Amino acid sequence: MNAFTIDADNNITIHATKKAARQTGAGVFDSAENLAELVGQDNKRLVEIWNSLTGVAPVKKFTSRTVAARRIFAEAQKLTTPATRATRKSGATEKVVAESEPGNSKKQILLGLISRVNGASLEELMLAIGWQKHSVRGFIATLGKTVAIESFKTERGMRTYKAARPDHGKSEG
Repeated sequence: MNAFTIDADNNITIHATKKAARQTGAGVFDSAENLAELVGQDNKRLVEIWNSLTGVAPVKKFTSRTVAARRIFAEAQKLTTPATRATRKSGATEKVVAESEPGNSKKQILLGLISRVNGASLEELMLAIGWQKHSVRGFIATLGKTVAIESFKTERGMRTYKAARPDHGKSEG
């Protein structure tokens, strides 16, 4: 069963197992109720999380925390429904292969992930587009010709990619 993590910047990440999710150090949830517990009484954060999701109509408030958590969890589940993901078991390892959603190319999916505030780990990118490490790295190398992409390792040693912001380092005047 898939589990999700949410970090301090409200980035939601899919993981194949709860064990893998716990290793990230971010808050782990696998139901709307777990998400509501993680967020606590902060209704503003629920609105921020919702409004940061791709393809949703922004809201100013929710009728309740329960409704907010259910709607956010439903959007997260769309990333892992059988229509968008196929799970295959190969020996002792489980491989999650993503199919691109209608209208979203693998390039758009990858660019969306690396455009997040903290970027995306190599493992997240592999899971999202269903490619092996070398394919993801090669594709990122080709994107580097048109988009400035930073590559770095996190404190946990995870390779992470982030799209450089065009206004980074420029002063307003």
